[in-house]
Order: sequence, then C-alpha cells, then structure tokens
Amino acid sequence: MPTASLTRRVRFAAAHRYRRPEWSDAQNQDVFGSCAHPNFHGHSYTCDVTISGPIDGTTGFVIDLGALDRILSTEVRERFDHRNINLDVPEFADGLLIPSGENLARFIFDRVDLALRALGGAAAIVSVSIAEDATLSATYRRD
Repeated sequence: MPTASLTRRVRFAAAHRYRRPEWSDAQNQDVFGSCAHPNFHGHSYTCDVTISGPIDGTTGFVIDLGALDRILSTEVRERFDHRNINLDVPEFADGLLIPSGENLARFIFDRVDLALRALGGAAAIVSVSIAEDATLSATYRRD
C-alpha cells in the first residue's frame, strides 16, 4: 500500500522564560541571556506536526483530519495558547523542563504520539517542528 506524509500547522501564542532554579540569577542571565528575564517574554509560535502512514484506498487519507485536528487542539492549542508555559503547563514548572523549542517539540511529539496510538490507526507521527519566529525553529523526529 502506498504511503505518504501529511503536515498540519497550528499556531499558538505563549510566554516563557529559561531558568534553572538551582542557579543564581547571574548564572541564569549568563547562560540564557534575555530569555532568563524574570518577567517572561512571549512568542507567536508555529507548530508543524508531520504524520506518515499508508494512504487509505477508500478515503485517500493517511489520517482522518478531523481526528488529527482534535488531537492538536487538545495537545497543543488548549495546553499552550495564551498561556505562560512555565506557570500553566506543569511539566515546564521551575526545576523541570526548560521551555526551549527543542523541549517543546519533544513534549508535543510524545503527547501526539500517545494520542495517535490510542486511535489505533496505521498513521504515526514523524516529526514536530516548533518555530518561535521566522529565524528560529527546532525539530524533533522519531528515532
């Protein structure tokens, strides 16, 4: 059966900062620069989620787009949009994951992967790319 990849883009706006609580303010500033500012800063993120699988002979789809959109609504938009990632997403609280593009891409990948597996279809997540702006993005891919 032929296979294809499909990429769905979602956008969200969120604030964050980079900080290791065990470090001094000076060390956080030295390592993370302006991203360690105590009052946070925000981005209008772009998140590209790529799914791959066999093309269904009846529908012509790799995945039901409605099902994928529901997953992305729950795992991306509802979780991150208009949130302070450090304060509103428990996994990114002080001392846990730093909300870098790399960690956001990996976190979203894992959440979408679990949701797709729960659907039981043949489609699988291949990659997640997170862009903070037009000049910086991070991509996490399946090993």
